[in-house]
Amino acid sequence: MRTHYCGELSAALVDRVVTLAGWAHRRRDHGGVIFIDLRDREGLAQVVCDPERAQAFQAAERVRSEFVLRVTGKVRRRPEGSVNPELRSGEVEVLAQELEILNPAVPPPFQLDDENLNENTRLEHRVIDLRREPMQRNLRLRYRVAMAVRSYLDEHGFIDIETPMLTRSTPEGARDYLVPSRVHPGEFFALPQSPQLFKQLLMVAGFDRYYQIVKCFRDEDLRADRQPEFTQIDVETSFLDEREIQELMEGLIREVFRDVLGVELPAPFPRLSYAEAMARYGSDKPDLRIALELTELTELMKSAEFKVFRQAADLPGGRVAALKVSAELTRKEIDDYGSFVANYGAKGLAYIKVNPDGLQSPIVKFLQKETLDQILSRTAAKPGDLIFFGADKAKVVNDALGALRVRLGHDKGLVEQGWRPLWVLDFPMFQWDEEAKRWSAMHHPFTSPKDGHEDLVATDPGRALAKGYDMVLNGWELGGGSVRIHRAEVQAKVFRALGISEEEARAKFGFLLDNLQYGAPPHGGIAFGLDRLVAMMAGADSIRDVIAFPKTQRAQDLLVHAPGPVDEKQLRELGLRLREKPKS
Repeated sequence: MRTHYCGELSAALVDRVVTLAGWAHRRRDHGGVIFIDLRDREGLAQVVCDPERAQAFQAAERVRSEFVLRVTGKVRRRPEGSVNPELRSGEVEVLAQELEILNPAVPPPFQLDDENLNENTRLEHRVIDLRREPMQRNLRLRYRVAMAVRSYLDEHGFIDIETPMLTRSTPEGARDYLVPSRVHPGEFFALPQSPQLFKQLLMVAGFDRYYQIVKCFRDEDLRADRQPEFTQIDVETSFLDEREIQELMEGLIREVFRDVLGVELPAPFPRLSYAEAMARYGSDKPDLRIALELTELTELMKSAEFKVFRQAADLPGGRVAALKVSAELTRKEIDDYGSFVANYGAKGLAYIKVNPDGLQSPIVKFLQKETLDQILSRTAAKPGDLIFFGADKAKVVNDALGALRVRLGHDKGLVEQGWRPLWVLDFPMFQWDEEAKRWSAMHHPFTSPKDGHEDLVATDPGRALAKGYDMVLNGWELGGGSVRIHRAEVQAKVFRALGISEEEARAKFGFLLDNLQYGAPPHGGIAFGLDRLVAMMAGADSIRDVIAFPKTQRAQDLLVHAPGPVDEKQLRELGLRLREKPKS
């Protein structure tokens, strides 16, 4: 039905007869001559309809926005002064000889070039939203990223193997989406939170380099970088150690950026231990484009006269830290930042302004001169700087000052341009769950302890480190992975540390434990968030802008109105009955 895409027209086609097909993006009647901007996936082409060609002109008079058209005509150069350098086809236009309306359209719910659209309106009319140039560009970018990933992994000996979508409910950190079984009443499948257990079984089966670009499902609270269903680049390997896996996956991301964006990422990526990242940046996914760092003051404050700092320093697991910023801040800004860190559990935000004639702060009078001198020395503060303090449990200080560091960086123009990747390594095996009063896995219960830390799993879980690693880019976690446990006795130790009994382990993970006995090789891998990677590369604010049919932050699909009710017959077939909603 066509010979060329609209966006492919160029001066090389002048005097050629072409046939185009697409949507009427814009129609302009210039007093006897009608111009139509015809749009397809490759861009726009200007079509000119004049009265000398009666059929085309009469059809053009009936054309409205988003009509589907087929146009045959001769390519000619645009008149001098009317070239559009913003368009790939901007040097030329098509003089229509024939114009066919393939399908009329009702007026669309919004103009496609409207840049102030409400997101719910966009999601409700997603099909129309997807016609917009930014969305077309984003989904084409997603395709190119996926193809670059497949090409690299294929070249390095990986094979794509599908794993089940209907599987067993296992504890992996978030709530499962459950699917009731009609054949087995009262029993349920779960949609996979990840292919974690199956990819480990594939390693036991001898497929030593597996990958999959796969849907995963988690019933968790949503935000801009989360969806109930999301896409992972899932990778697993056998007979590679931590460093070898990291180098292989670093090569993958470097190749994707080179092929798709023409960007060269550093080689090798810098590496930070989890402990160092938390100490310097208050975050396990630090944005290295922001040069601000935390300064450790805990030991210094154990002898301070200021009660707030001293009590935090003496607290088991307490921390006192400073964040110096070389920027002018008003008192209102300081107060606003105090409100900001309160969102992270901080009870206040102490500060010291370093003025040319001395220090200005409500807390200066509570600190000895020697202590103040040490603060200035350790933070390298100079006149014009401002020092913020955090004093509380380490988690509160890290969360509050880590978030403040990023906020200050963006507010004060301290974010460097470009891409700053890194590896964060040596994660703790476990974290203490205050609510449950027990240890939980930092990554998942199948992560291997560091060599020499196997005994700590049983004797001192808080000190045990894992062979876990995250790839971070510009403050976003791109992917996380680990070397897995391949020996049954080590897996049993980890289960005991997590308070999982032998009976519970058998019930939940028996199929994995049984197969680990049949000569499981050393293995490990990683999973990258494809949606997040593409969103970053596209400069999108939300992963919803790089997913064709996403859910809202309330986990709803406004296009198809899901989730929705089902009829009583379907429920009876599944052996289910809904509880009555409480009366308001």
